[in-house]
Amino acid sequence: MRLPFVEFLIQSTQELDVGPIVKYAALSLFADRFYPSLSRFAQGNDKANWLLQPIRESNLQLFALISIWISSKIHDSCPLPVKCLKFLGDTTIKEQHFTTRDFLEAEVVFLQVLDFEIGTANNAFVFFEELYIQFKGVAKVGELLNFEACMDIMDLVYEKEETSLLHSSRLLAASILVASYVITVPKKKWEFPVLPWVKFVTSCEEEHIIRLVTDILKHVFGPSCLLQGTGF
Repeated sequence: MRLPFVEFLIQSTQELDVGPIVKYAALSLFADRFYPSLSRFAQGNDKANWLLQPIRESNLQLFALISIWISSKIHDSCPLPVKCLKFLGDTTIKEQHFTTRDFLEAEVVFLQVLDFEIGTANNAFVFFEELYIQFKGVAKVGELLNFEACMDIMDLVYEKEETSLLHSSRLLAASILVASYVITVPKKKWEFPVLPWVKFVTSCEEEHIIRLVTDILKHVFGPSCLLQGTGF
């Protein structure tokens, strides 16, 4: 059931026109931490809030918007106003109408589920952005690496629960950069040893990077996609 809410969150960030750091910090808060903890929190709390009893589709959509709101408060100098999120909720959440007070209450519940720990410094985008800047600084071919394509790949990674939750943020960032290199840089330009460089910079195991890049490329191009013999 996780995928529809991740897709809803991604679509909502596009509608709200937030920056990548807000988008991926929100995904980290919601998909990596809030959603996996939700059932355990609700079951262990006999007096759980009405938003958790039961956990409806509309309520999860509300919490996805809350994750964007919290992320915007952390990363934007001018955070999104609640009326902006409420307007989006009124137009996209079909099963239930939420008031401004509901948004404020949902924020408290969201923070309770996270035990009020809202740090976002370890999400995959933070590591990727740092890696992307370093790569462009050391490799001329870095100018050919399409940032938007990198973000599309990161969206795909978050949509795949078995990928985003089972690997470290640093490994995800390294694999996204290598996959983006393979996809967006013309093969005749593959002069820079991107895989050894990423391995050195991130300290990630080469076989782990290759395995995850292969999974990403299979998701993009289909199961017949292989990395053997690419020479990158």
